[in-house]
Amino acid sequence: MNRIRVVELSGSPYQMGYAHGERFQDEIRRFTEERVRLCGSIEWTGRQLPRHAVIALAEACAAEHQAYAPDLMAELGGIADATGLTLAELIINNGFTDFIDTIYHLGDISQPAAAPPLVADNCTAFMVPRCRSATGAAFFGQTWDMHASATPYVILIHGQPDDAPAFLTFTVTGCVGMIGMNSAGITVGVNNLMATDGQIGVTWPFVVRKILQQRELDAALECLSSAKLAGAHNYMLMDSQGRGYEVEAMSSRHHVHELADETISHTNHCLIQKNLDVARERPPDSQNSSENRLRRANELLAKADISIDDLMALTRDEVAICTRPQPPTHVESCGAAIMCPATGDFWSVWGIPADNEYERFVI
Repeated sequence: MNRIRVVELSGSPYQMGYAHGERFQDEIRRFTEERVRLCGSIEWTGRQLPRHAVIALAEACAAEHQAYAPDLMAELGGIADATGLTLAELIINNGFTDFIDTIYHLGDISQPAAAPPLVADNCTAFMVPRCRSATGAAFFGQTWDMHASATPYVILIHGQPDDAPAFLTFTVTGCVGMIGMNSAGITVGVNNLMATDGQIGVTWPFVVRKILQQRELDAALECLSSAKLAGAHNYMLMDSQGRGYEVEAMSSRHHVHELADETISHTNHCLIQKNLDVARERPPDSQNSSENRLRRANELLAKADISIDDLMALTRDEVAICTRPQPPTHVESCGAAIMCPATGDFWSVWGIPADNEYERFVI
């Protein structure tokens, strides 16, 4: 069985970052260089930019990250020192899909941006309220879909910071966190959106990790609503009592939807009109995929007494949700995670869920 690699990190932010960077030094360098290269590609960002212009935008974002979460920048600094990379390069590694929105809006504004033909944002996320759960405990889960070349870099971090709750986060080497849950039951996941209003700001993994430093759901929501976001994502937040929020967040606006008595699913197209006003048009195949996955997720969740087995099956669904790489995008489901904040159970699978087995962890 292909098992997800588990990384134990503890101590100060810098110590955690340095240990992360030291263990995966070569992987982080390779993955980061590929992300930087893609950011200068018109196929991914709509603009053909030289490397120095890409790095200059990332350096401008670094100041926003420092203002938003200096402790997480210290952690990133540890990764930088261990790998020899710059903070700007690592911000691109971490926040690639947000940073694309920034480049689309702000890169070489003397020329109009083209519509990028390639997107890699096929995540499907869902929340199940207590009243629809077979156990009476709420669930959050999602697939994480990206270019197939990202799958080998997927890891699970078990973090035990000196001054914050312990946490588990599904992520990739060099990235501080993407999907996770902490020991207080605060849970967060995301799926990508495409926006025209990207700005110099904070990328989504920093928002995720700041949320995982909180002990109360409303404080976690404030981490998101107060952030100057670089790009667009849909966020799902949940706590151990089964309260939850979905936040469809663009750089310049966001919409909060509270979890009630019905399941919530989201894929990669905006559902809120004010957000559609600043959303980029998606390539037809990508739009169709997003709509089909949302429809299929809603079908699979249209039942009572939803179990963990049902949710695992949803992520493995090859009618629409579990994605295998096809040209020209070569996107695949690089893994998935399902969490129960009430019990601290965290199930994760490395690689295509239909091909691999979930492993259970407890925070």
